[in-house]
Amino acid sequence: MIPTAVSAGRSITIVCLLTTLTLIAFAPHAVAQEQQAEAKPAETRPAPPAEPQEYRIFHLVNSTQGSENDIQTDLRNMLPRARIFLVSSLGAITIRGSADDLQLAQRIIADIDHPAKTYRLTFTMNESDAGKPAGSRRIAMVVVLGNKSEVKQGSKIPIVTGSSDEQNSKANTQVQYEDIGLTIAASLDSAGDGLRLRAKVEQSSVADEKSNVGIQDPILRQTVLDVQSSLVEGKPAVLGTLDMPGGSRSVEIQVVAEPVK
Repeated sequence: MIPTAVSAGRSITIVCLLTTLTLIAFAPHAVAQEQQAEAKPAETRPAPPAEPQEYRIFHLVNSTQGSENDIQTDLRNMLPRARIFLVSSLGAITIRGSADDLQLAQRIIADIDHPAKTYRLTFTMNESDAGKPAGSRRIAMVVVLGNKSEVKQGSKIPIVTGSSDEQNSKANTQVQYEDIGLTIAASLDSAGDGLRLRAKVEQSSVADEKSNVGIQDPILRQTVLDVQSSLVEGKPAVLGTLDMPGGSRSVEIQVVAEPVK
């Protein structure tokens, strides 16, 4: 009886051992199958059909050359899938894109293509002599926001720049004309809630003394104020003071910007 029990026990041990070896042999294959199942990419869905493309020309009514480029850049950033080109000679933008792109482009252009605001700049020149008031004068100009305007008051004087006297010919004299008087150049830009002014005021005159270079060559006196300043609509601002050469006179320059309605 005892040998039989031992034989049975050995049989059970052998069966268990074979089962364990079988599981160990098939384990790598099962793990590999699981890894392949996990690594298998998901089924790709077919790409949606491309939207039909349309073409349209948008004419810019109120934009200047500088603002046209800004509008083109804005449209390209807002509509990355559309093809956008600027035709500056015609003041127009051509767009090729979907119906939604064209509809959004029309809304953007309508919102930003507005007439540029116009201002009247009034420069006041308060003159004084040895600290005493000696009169004042005003110069007014109209400036479109983002553009430049210029005013000149005075005269042109001739200056001989060269001459020649060849044989058997008449004398040939070259003359250049110089602007003498007051010149004001100004430009305006928006700056937050206010305005940014860039102005150049130039005052020139002919001196009483003569040049040592030539009898006909005059001596020109010139004073220039080149300044950048912040302005508030309707509020005067002092840009600076010019001391006129050859005397005790000085000019204080004020400016005020008012919107043109």
